[in-house]
Amino acid sequence: MFRKVLVANRGEIAVRVMRACEELNVSTVAVYSEADKESGHVRYADEAYNVGPAKASESYLDHEAVIEAARKADADAIHPGYGFLAENAEFARKVEETEITWIGPSGDAMEQLGEKTKARSIMQAADTPIVPGTTDPVTEPEEVTAFGDEHGYPVAIKAEGGGGGRGMKIVNGPDEAEDQLESAKREGEAYFDNDSVYLERFLENPRHIEVQILADHEGNVRHLGERDCSLQRRYQKVIEEGPSPALTDELREKIGEAARRGVSEAEYTNAGTVEFLVEEDENRGAGELLGPETNFYFLEVNTRIQVEHTVTEEITGIDIVKWQIRIAAGEEIGFAQEDVEIEGHAMEFRINAENAANEFAPSPGGKLATYDPPGGIGVRLDDALRQGDEIVTDYDSMIAKLIVYGSDRDECIARSLRALREYEIDGVVTVIPFHRLMLSDETFVEGRHTTKYLDEEMDRSRIEEAQKQWGSETGDAEDEESVVHREFTVEVNGKRFEVDLEERGVEAVGTSGGGGGGQKPQPAGGSSDSGETAVSAEGEQVTTDMQGTILSVEVSEGDEVENGDVLCVLEAMKMENDVVASASGTVAQVLVEEGESVDMGDTLVVIE
Repeated sequence: MFRKVLVANRGEIAVRVMRACEELNVSTVAVYSEADKESGHVRYADEAYNVGPAKASESYLDHEAVIEAARKADADAIHPGYGFLAENAEFARKVEETEITWIGPSGDAMEQLGEKTKARSIMQAADTPIVPGTTDPVTEPEEVTAFGDEHGYPVAIKAEGGGGGRGMKIVNGPDEAEDQLESAKREGEAYFDNDSVYLERFLENPRHIEVQILADHEGNVRHLGERDCSLQRRYQKVIEEGPSPALTDELREKIGEAARRGVSEAEYTNAGTVEFLVEEDENRGAGELLGPETNFYFLEVNTRIQVEHTVTEEITGIDIVKWQIRIAAGEEIGFAQEDVEIEGHAMEFRINAENAANEFAPSPGGKLATYDPPGGIGVRLDDALRQGDEIVTDYDSMIAKLIVYGSDRDECIARSLRALREYEIDGVVTVIPFHRLMLSDETFVEGRHTTKYLDEEMDRSRIEEAQKQWGSETGDAEDEESVVHREFTVEVNGKRFEVDLEERGVEAVGTSGGGGGGQKPQPAGGSSDSGETAVSAEGEQVTTDMQGTILSVEVSEGDEVENGDVLCVLEAMKMENDVVASASGTVAQVLVEEGESVDMGDTLVVIE
């Protein structure tokens, strides 16, 4: 077994991995960016190292910085969690070339199954059904329209390195091909450093079923049952559960064995998830199940631990993260396929800082004035935040994951409602009211929802009413006494040391220098000694209401724009957001450029 593991991630998944390490008597190392210097995973780890500024490409995605931190810490393994470098075959190979062990599938297997066109070819060879589509990348809009003419619309354009709906765009007709192709490639480059895309026939009303697998270096492959991830918004999973409320045991077994065949064909090792789309019967009534004659198609393989792995852990009793570590350390899987038993029912709720009543828009960063999670039998919390922590908006919107277990689905739903009512969060808007609504929604409770239900069928006014009824306060709590809390961070050879100072009854004073959390000053009219471009005092200033990265700038100075025209595209919390003109006029100033990070309140464009 390893002595020390560096977790190349942040937030709740970093803490989840560290907890597994701790139970295996393995020391833990955190890495952190400047934005995350106060984050929970840094507090939890045995030691922590700074790997760069807030921008992920210069910190968490910096291969050399992460490997160097592992060497400084004398770590003998790296666990990537999910996201960031978890499915980066190049990074996996770099680690494999060092003295450090990579906790995950090999770089070669990751490349084969992580890139969707190669994965489709492997699954075909393993006699696993695949959706009609291309096995070679596409580069021109004409290829998209030709595919649409042959197979019909809509057509899905997907990033080869993508997942969770990121890097996927839907083309409903020939006139959308060029714009959607460009957008998919841009997202693929931004999220996965790979702008290669492919095409699939888009299944309009499927269920999303995924199978958890484990595979060791001795050729043993086990599947741990399925999870149903059909409740989605904009192709992002919202509530995951297991087992699926829609499958017969016969269909469940067919899908599980198809996943095992595909993984064996790829000579895959460690944990992974094989995802499928299952065609839903439009006439299926409450209580009816999809039988073994139902069509299902391979979608993709996630060559990493999944956000929702917790569901499988609850219904199987198998600690998937521990088995990741054990397999990487050379251990053989200690149970047979027939030993895997599915008992009870579990659901996972992503507790995100988002406003479901406003198209799930990310909430601006804020302090958790109140953070009081639920407890009791059958309730599990995976989180890294505590009351008083600031929400870091540079990466994603997740605050925590609430996982609830029951003896059956009915008990799981009732227990989940109880837990969500207990969950108190003030300081930011969350999706808790939405989750409470769904657990009383007839279609969801009866298990008849598909991937389209939330976006296209559910009455949106119900979500707005739920937010009004159960939404929490967003203002910070007032301190009874004036308190100044100063924190000094010292780094010696990249390793973090802290000194905290708390003073009561004094006036706060400004601080300067080294990566503090204060908001940067906004440029005003006149010259700027700092070298920043000054904002003209005249004209309509278009600002951003969230932190993020500029993916593209659509206008130039002197352009004529109309109210509602797209000025630039901002990526925030893993979603593209169009920043539009708030008035008609002439673009007087463009204050940002592609790839630039911006803070909430920054002026992007001035219109006269």
